[in-house]
Amino acid sequence: MSDEFVILGATGGQGGAVARQLLRTGHRVRAVVRNPESTRSRELVEAGAQLAVADLTKVDQLAEAFADTAGVFAVTTPFEDGEDAELAQGDAILTAATRSEVRHLVFSSVAASAAFTGVPHFDTKHRIEVALQETSLRYTILGCTYFYDNMMGDRDAIDQGVLMMPIPTDAQLQQMSRDDLGQFVTAVFDAPDDFGGQRISLASDSVTPTQMAQTLTEVLGHRVQAESYDPDRIDNVDMRTMWKYYADHRSFVDIDDLHSRYPSIGWTSFAQWAQGALG
Repeated sequence: MSDEFVILGATGGQGGAVARQLLRTGHRVRAVVRNPESTRSRELVEAGAQLAVADLTKVDQLAEAFADTAGVFAVTTPFEDGEDAELAQGDAILTAATRSEVRHLVFSSVAASAAFTGVPHFDTKHRIEVALQETSLRYTILGCTYFYDNMMGDRDAIDQGVLMMPIPTDAQLQQMSRDDLGQFVTAVFDAPDDFGGQRISLASDSVTPTQMAQTLTEVLGHRVQAESYDPDRIDNVDMRTMWKYYADHRSFVDIDDLHSRYPSIGWTSFAQWAQGALG
């Protein structure tokens, strides 16, 4: 049996972070991509990864990619083709993993997806979680909180001195670093017996928009002001529903307990992330 790990979504934010961490720590990586000629695919090869070409909805292609490997990191998304497409991805991944007798499947979910929430992309992940738990696969589900990097979509506004967020400026928002996800997945693959059958929600830090703006002011060297806006202004129904959900549900992770149980993870604070990403 190979000691190679399969990474889905390897050219994306989560999969890329997992692949990089595994490669940095001496593991062999088989990165599943759609376009092996893309810039990000070539960067993975240069970093030491092997490529496998597969569509996340094609069972035969995934089963071939999963064959004879030590574990699979799986991430699904509704943001290109919708919720039904994400469910189709989940079904194909689980079918292929079962057929290939994958030794350990790590599924990246959302911290809030342990139950139905009414948020479309949270609930599709919950359905995939339920289906995974009904298989014979050894699995670990990682419930991710809001990724720091998501705020980079508003970089132009930040450069102009405004951090716009659809929550009150004094509301705590649990967040995390993609690099911390990479470290945690690596820890799971290094000690699969310690993590089998578990659902673990992850958060690196909890900060308010005001605290985030203060950090950005220090890192960027110009004043950044936090401003709140009504989530009803968000056109995307999924995102609008998510931010409304966050207005009433702000704590998904006991951060102190999590960090004390897994001290080997770097647990990047928002300030550390901002300094590294923007400083």
